[in-house]
Amino acid sequence: MTVKTPTRIVIADDHAVVRAGLRTLIDTQGDMQVVGEACDAGEAVEQVRRLRPDIVVLDITMPGGGGLKAQQTIAAEVPETRILFLSMHSDPAFVRTALSAGAAGYITKNAVHTELLNALRTVRMGRRYLDPAASEVLLPPSGRQAILSERERETLRLLAAGHTNQEIANRLFVSVKTVETYRARMMQKLGIGDFASLIRFAIQQGVSPLE
Repeated sequence: MTVKTPTRIVIADDHAVVRAGLRTLIDTQGDMQVVGEACDAGEAVEQVRRLRPDIVVLDITMPGGGGLKAQQTIAAEVPETRILFLSMHSDPAFVRTALSAGAAGYITKNAVHTELLNALRTVRMGRRYLDPAASEVLLPPSGRQAILSERERETLRLLAAGHTNQEIANRLFVSVKTVETYRARMMQKLGIGDFASLIRFAIQQGVSPLE
């Protein structure tokens, strides 16, 4: 039986209590482990250089230049390490700067622990994760819905109404595979990493279920 190697994670945050809480949460998961910690940007870079983790969780505001500065160095020197920002900031400038510089994900500190774990797993799979609180600041509600095609919006309304993929396929006269493609495409366009967050987005945006 093949045993998968746990995802190796470095935590960088200037608050010891935050680091301890994250370590406890992550180390209880069978598929991931914390291999290092850092309390400032410089130490974060050094830990990543030395440990070559799969993911580094970076705070935006840290001593030593902050997480954005650390991100630039890590991306240039250890590109195989994926960067997930965990920050109290949902300011559009922070989010856009982090993502444009190549961050694999951005999640705010008011997210529930299950969202953080999902973000780590999503990032590990090579996909981008953006939690709803951070995602909302990038586009106004009308702008966010506007980037979806009409068929994607129809699918989202049906999902919000609680319909299964098969039920949606029957109503739209398409295959279940096509419905799954619509779902995946919506999540990619909106920067949403999991199905529960997609439904939460629909509710927050006031998407009206189809009758």
